[in-house]
Amino acid sequence: MKGPLLIAANHPNSFLDAIILSTLFKFRIHSLARGDAFAGKWTTKFLRKMNMLPVYRVSEGIENLGHNYTTFDSCQKLFQEKKIVLIFSEGRCINEWKLRRLKKGTARLSLAAWQLNIPLKVIPLGINYSSFRKFGKTIHLNFGEVIGEKDMYEDLASGKAIIEFNEKLNKQLKQLVYEIPKGDDAKLQSYFLNRQPLLKKIILFIPAVAGFILNAPLYFVIHFIIKKISKDHYDSVMISLLILFYPLYVIGISLLLLYITKSYFASLLLIIMPFTLWSYLQLKKPYLLEKK
Repeated sequence: MKGPLLIAANHPNSFLDAIILSTLFKFRIHSLARGDAFAGKWTTKFLRKMNMLPVYRVSEGIENLGHNYTTFDSCQKLFQEKKIVLIFSEGRCINEWKLRRLKKGTARLSLAAWQLNIPLKVIPLGINYSSFRKFGKTIHLNFGEVIGEKDMYEDLASGKAIIEFNEKLNKQLKQLVYEIPKGDDAKLQSYFLNRQPLLKKIILFIPAVAGFILNAPLYFVIHFIIKKISKDHYDSVMISLLILFYPLYVIGISLLLLYITKSYFASLLLIIMPFTLWSYLQLKKPYLLEKK
């Protein structure tokens, strides 16, 4: 879908939410992120290169709230250029299976665009994870129906329009975001259980066992290093570090085997290790609730 487009999503899993969407959309996505991440000159430059814009909350300093107007204007410019912006309408990230109360930012961005005669489309998105602290997970992205200016009845400049917009958005997100009580493993299974054919299990069993043995060291080293990190960011940090270091890990193991065996067959590990990891993930049950 082309812009001008505002993706209004829930926010269950830190910056991993934005990364996943960026890999799926054909067009570049500009994402709104918490302002305190933009700390320092070089960090700010890097995040902006990643198409991220800061949004500050009161807890991040009242003196920073004025910067939100700059971000607001930048979004309107992006809409005028027919680009895509991602906003997390709940305002903050918490690892849980439910929709939280929506903030007013999504409504204000949308209403302002329509007042500028920008044909903005707002699409609700429910992001649902089978797990927040286990490697190998199922993710369901549930898109709703587009909300446009024609769907609004209140005066766009009025406070009632903000209430009306949030009611429309909330109604859709309630249907798109899974509501799973803490500890309800049966309900989690009902959404995410994916039974594999018996023949596939038989064929992949040995590669899956090898995949666990070969790839577990890297996973557990990273887990040990970051296990005390804030629970709502653990998953995003874990996935990011695995993406960064896994190719180096596979190359390192291959070179070590080459050195020991003096055989160029060791280079086959460059293919075998990722395949065995894929096999393990195919047979691994992703729906079990993690212990907290």
